[in-house]
Amino acid sequence: MKDQRVQAFRGAVDGLIESLEATVRLSRWSEREAKPPPLVQSAAQLGERLGTASRLATSRFHGTAAEVGKVDAMRAVLRRLDEAYVVYRKGVGLVEPVDDAASVEDATTALETALVDATAQASGWR
Repeated sequence: MKDQRVQAFRGAVDGLIESLEATVRLSRWSEREAKPPPLVQSAAQLGERLGTASRLATSRFHGTAAEVGKVDAMRAVLRRLDEAYVVYRKGVGLVEPVDDAASVEDATTALETALVDATAQASGWR
């Protein structure tokens, strides 16, 4: 039987990726089109999921060597996504106003790149 704690870490990674992807997609959504409720709901869970990710990324985990290795990799992904989101918030003007459209696009692209990398790494944990 798999350790439920490992599954909790995996759920946190998946949830954070989902919410960050929804946030990026909504940031590029046309104002003329209605935003899909599931996308809006996922983006709305971002704060909660970031909190969970932060707690898990700093927690201690004891288990088999294989489980510890997997959890350490998941914690590293959670930290990288959190850092990428902080950079994104600054780049798109959520921390302080930004007048440069290129900066906004660069920040969004950087977050998308971090998400692609995290998703690729997470696919190896199944």
